[in-house]
Amino acid sequence: MEFPKENFSEWYQEVLASAEIVDNRYPVKGMLVWRPFGFAIRKHVTGLLRELLDETGHQEVLFPTLIPETSLDKEAEHIKGFGGEVYWVTYGGKSPLDVKLALRPTSETAMYPMFSLWIRSHADLPLKIYQIVSVFRYETKHTRPLIRVREVSTFKEAHCALRTEEEAEEEMKIIDGVYKAFWTELGIPFLRVQRPSWDKFAGADKTIAFDTIMPNGRTLQIATSHRLSQKFSKAFNVVYEDENGEQKYAYLTSHGVSERAIAALIGVHGDNRGLVLPPEFAPVQIVIVPIIFKGKEDIVMKKAKEIYDKLVVNWRVKLDDSDSNPGDKFYYWELRGVPIRIEIGPRDIQNKVLTISRRDNLEKVQIPEDRLLDELNKLAEEIHENIKKRAMQEFKRKIVVAKSLDEIKKSDNKPVVIKAPLCEDWEECGKKVEDQISKEFRGIDLDDKPEGEKCVVCGKPAKYYGVWSNAY
Repeated sequence: MEFPKENFSEWYQEVLASAEIVDNRYPVKGMLVWRPFGFAIRKHVTGLLRELLDETGHQEVLFPTLIPETSLDKEAEHIKGFGGEVYWVTYGGKSPLDVKLALRPTSETAMYPMFSLWIRSHADLPLKIYQIVSVFRYETKHTRPLIRVREVSTFKEAHCALRTEEEAEEEMKIIDGVYKAFWTELGIPFLRVQRPSWDKFAGADKTIAFDTIMPNGRTLQIATSHRLSQKFSKAFNVVYEDENGEQKYAYLTSHGVSERAIAALIGVHGDNRGLVLPPEFAPVQIVIVPIIFKGKEDIVMKKAKEIYDKLVVNWRVKLDDSDSNPGDKFYYWELRGVPIRIEIGPRDIQNKVLTISRRDNLEKVQIPEDRLLDELNKLAEEIHENIKKRAMQEFKRKIVVAKSLDEIKKSDNKPVVIKAPLCEDWEECGKKVEDQISKEFRGIDLDDKPEGEKCVVCGKPAKYYGVWSNAY
């Protein structure tokens, strides 16, 4: 059985269910149950994120889920941006609450009152913390598992307090580095885009987003980074005393990655057989499938267990000793994206070889048993690099660079992302393009600059590439 990926929406839903990633039949719309196999993928992905943040001096914390309305109200632009999405708790048992409590939509208004208590002196800065928690937003659009939900059950948010605007900008660059390393390791290609003013995070001075391109040509925002400057520190009195004894407001930044990372991992790398997982993030990295022949059962199982014992020390390995036939076993593990399959039959044992099947390209090779460990390490690296290379090729294929409004319009109804040169007044000109096409203006590409080109709207010298797409 195959899952045609050409119809991505159906493919995605089918793979999530069949590969037992999540179950969306929970009786609250837009809320999901992580199943063991999916949760294991989540664990490996968040493990990498924790490692990268810890290496850059960010410390993990855990804040309460409930935020008092009095805190949420303190930053007017912020509450205006989230007001229509907040879940409110108004009763404690049967008693009405004096102050309504919000289920955390994001944690600025939960954390910054505590920052004002923790931060007194310049010696207390920088303060760099993060947490991986659930956030709740009453999503009114069509919900999609892991992409658009009402409980984002894997939300990494980092919050930093710095002394100066320059330090805040440097922190933005540090997080950029974290995210680039994270997505590169996952093999997820991205556009790093500065959002226009009307699409910034509520209360931010600047928002940078990482967007990937899903198989249907839609962009998926997979990470964000926000420079909040002093707006929130003034609202929550986050003040420190500098070296000269002067009281100053701290500069704040916030940064987010959600379970869309898992959605991207599944959607970008998967194929018609199901998941294709980079070895580092696969819950099962190697599956051993004994090929049983009548009268040879004991010999084959003995060798399979011997290989299992040798590998389990350093690999996440599964010995499939179920009663299913080999074809059914192959299908089961291919659907779940297991990178390497080892097949062991009587003839393999006799010839002292092992048959290895790669999930990324479905190729089979035979290797001498005594070279197994060295070959597996090499093979895992090759699989990872091949998955990344293939994803990048597909990503580039879905980007059209247009030189004029006519060229933009020709690609408007295609499942692609459009890039085109814009002048220094990129917001104004980008919006004028958006008004003439069906795709949204996502902002400017921060990693690619036009040379010697003209703005597609006003004809002035181009300074940036604008990005337009249909987006989730």
